[in-house]
Amino acid sequence: MEEQSKSNKVKRVRPETLEFIILYNQLKGRAFKGNAELAEALGFNSPASITEIIKSRQNIDPDKLQIFKDKYKEFISVKKTPVVNQTISTFEGIPMYEVVATASGVEVYKDINDTTPIGHMNFPGIEDCDFALPVWGHSMYPYLENGCWVALKVIHDRKILPGEVYYIEWGDYRMYKRLLAGDKEDEVIAHSDNVTEMIGNRLKYAPFVIKLEEIKKLCLVKDIHKKHNH
Repeated sequence: MEEQSKSNKVKRVRPETLEFIILYNQLKGRAFKGNAELAEALGFNSPASITEIIKSRQNIDPDKLQIFKDKYKEFISVKKTPVVNQTISTFEGIPMYEVVATASGVEVYKDINDTTPIGHMNFPGIEDCDFALPVWGHSMYPYLENGCWVALKVIHDRKILPGEVYYIEWGDYRMYKRLLAGDKEDEVIAHSDNVTEMIGNRLKYAPFVIKLEEIKKLCLVKDIHKKHNH
């Protein structure tokens, strides 16, 4: 019962929403130039409504999807339509693991392989990801909000793209950080996006240097599923 309750915390994305996202990515730039033009065509009040559907997987009204398909039917390949259902049914999704943060906002190291998934995350764009974890703490706000879920791809060759956000297991801890190039080739700077919270005259989440060889697991943040307040 508890595991089922945890799984229900993640918003379920309906099939029509997945279909809209796939068609949106196929037709953007051909059938319509941007979200402002598309929002007006579909009768949305703001381009932000389109962004919510594409980025946050806010479910689209079936009537809006039909309007979209009718308006841009000449750009939609009928032969490709069955692929939508095939993709949804064959990809089970990536495993989701629940973790509990410490008071300091980091998690004491525990091998994820020793835990049981509470469910699976499944939406377009994360097929090459390996697993999903929730975000704990506020060090990466506003990019990562406490409580949202993140799709992660394990970087086996340990090559880091400076400026990207990663999930790392380092020392006895696990955390999300934006990794910047260090002064030395064998080092990176672990930077926190939250630069507003202070303790006295010092940053609460100050950047620090990590030796590359000390990182036990390196995973790139590929997609973010933000929680909804409704």
